[in-house]
Amino acid sequence: MDKALLRNFSIIAHIDHGKSTLADRILEITGAVDPRHKGDQLLDDMELEKERGITIKASMVRLNYFSKKFNQEYILNLIDTPGHVDFTYEVSKSLAACEGAVLVVDAGQGIEAQTVANYYLALENNLHVIPVINKIDLISADVGKVKQQVETVLGFKSEEIILASAKEGSGVIEILDRIIETIPSPSGEINNPLKALIFDCRFDAFKGVVIFVKVIDGEISPKTQLKMFHAGKIYKIEELGVFKNLKYTVVDSLTCGEVGYFTASIRDPREVIIGDTITDPKNPCLEALPGYRKCKPLVFCGIYPVNPADFPDLRDAMDKLKLSDAAFVFDPENSQSFGAGFRCGFLGLLHMEIVQERLEREYNLNLILTVPNVVYRIITKSGLTIEIDTPAKLPGAQDIAEAQEPFASLLMIVPVDSLEAICDFTKSRRGVFVANEYLSEDRVKVVFQIPLSEIIVDFYDRMKSITRGYGSLDYEFKEYLTTKLVKLDIMLNSQICDAFSSLMFKEKAFSRAQLLVHKLKELIPRQLFEVSIQAAVGSQILASEKVRAVGKNATSKCSGGDITRKRKLWETQKKGKKRLKQFGKVEIPQEAFLEVLKI
Repeated sequence: MDKALLRNFSIIAHIDHGKSTLADRILEITGAVDPRHKGDQLLDDMELEKERGITIKASMVRLNYFSKKFNQEYILNLIDTPGHVDFTYEVSKSLAACEGAVLVVDAGQGIEAQTVANYYLALENNLHVIPVINKIDLISADVGKVKQQVETVLGFKSEEIILASAKEGSGVIEILDRIIETIPSPSGEINNPLKALIFDCRFDAFKGVVIFVKVIDGEISPKTQLKMFHAGKIYKIEELGVFKNLKYTVVDSLTCGEVGYFTASIRDPREVIIGDTITDPKNPCLEALPGYRKCKPLVFCGIYPVNPADFPDLRDAMDKLKLSDAAFVFDPENSQSFGAGFRCGFLGLLHMEIVQERLEREYNLNLILTVPNVVYRIITKSGLTIEIDTPAKLPGAQDIAEAQEPFASLLMIVPVDSLEAICDFTKSRRGVFVANEYLSEDRVKVVFQIPLSEIIVDFYDRMKSITRGYGSLDYEFKEYLTTKLVKLDIMLNSQICDAFSSLMFKEKAFSRAQLLVHKLKELIPRQLFEVSIQAAVGSQILASEKVRAVGKNATSKCSGGDITRKRKLWETQKKGKKRLKQFGKVEIPQEAFLEVLKI
């Protein structure tokens, strides 16, 4: 294959700016999908993606495109990427397998926070970027203003910007021709020793682990034995191919610059490392590719099976899920309340929700999640620095010399008329103003330094409400700073329920305790005995409520007679309820754990 006719590119944008719709039109124009079977979000093959209308997983497809402008047929490898800040790692993985990127900007919304973040991510990977203003057919589109934003904020020239409507199909052919014209063909030499990058994986029930690779140097054929550089294992190829016309298609070889997949009867997902280098054990390359920087989770929570017997199934499901989501990390742990489970790390709260739903839907599991926490640092009086990702690991107050919490740099792009309200709201979340910059007459970029714990739960939703849907944000971890840290425990009948325990800023503990206790009183059903709900920091009780016992008329069968007979029955009942309170187990519905996450 002539690699001069090959182009590898990604589509990047802020969430809901039309990436998946543009990918669909490209599939239709290049004939990759039968017009009779076309549908919305062709590359978003997960049921969850279609329901939520967002891309969760980067998707790859190989296309054949005959360009009338150049009178030549080209091979295009397209990767559609997510747009939400929680899936930035998926974008960075995809960009490593490309030489160029199409940056899509909504003609109605203009430049958003993730637009800027993805643009700089593409520049870090030395990609050629093609700017596209999409949705020009909308009534609310202001093409002139958005074009000016793209020129001033991102530094593009007016003639470089393509105007398109992915929904109607206008401008798509111009995008394809620009890809051919400006994005360079892959580098690399076929005569060099084999060097290929693992940039993605999937688990197939019939094929085992399907490994997606980009060949940098050399050639892979079905007869080639492959060696994983870091894992050190050698495999024999079972199937080699490309993902063409939305189907696995077997090929005779993959040469330098091409993107494809292979299977090697790998059944254990833990054998594969995303970002590993593949080479030929008989003629190995001298050094491995740099791969990916290790992804640092920002949010942690515990995941436990409702039925303890499902623990092995949960472990297998997590191993398979990690193949397609390298940003998801987990380690086994034990809880006093729920038994065996896993301590899991995520890039954000949406990422956590998506992982939970995928585990429950795709692997038919019933799960309980604990309250999410960020990773705190504790410097002990003996001089040790320890990282705390769960409340149970927090040492006693007498052993702590200094507590530190992670701070993030928060970038928001908001309407000018919402600026004051956004600043007030962010400051109420302990944010510190850093800078602002006016992008146009009605849009302003604001930068804050803010504790990560303040933005992982409901910050995005509140910001969207204040800006009437026109605001956007992106955040990046910066550093650890000193804080006042306490552990808030929830006690049910004087027994600590570790699922509800959380670490937080000292001044927020009282208001949080009041909210939690009040909410749990509503959610915990009445039992045969009285349930006392208390929120405490150490030995200090901050809030308390009681759930009354279910009433039972013990004397209903006593009609008339001496009152002492009834009193004797009441005393017997009272002793029974006292014993139940001591030894009875409080039943907490699963909805209670989910509702507490939203507080």
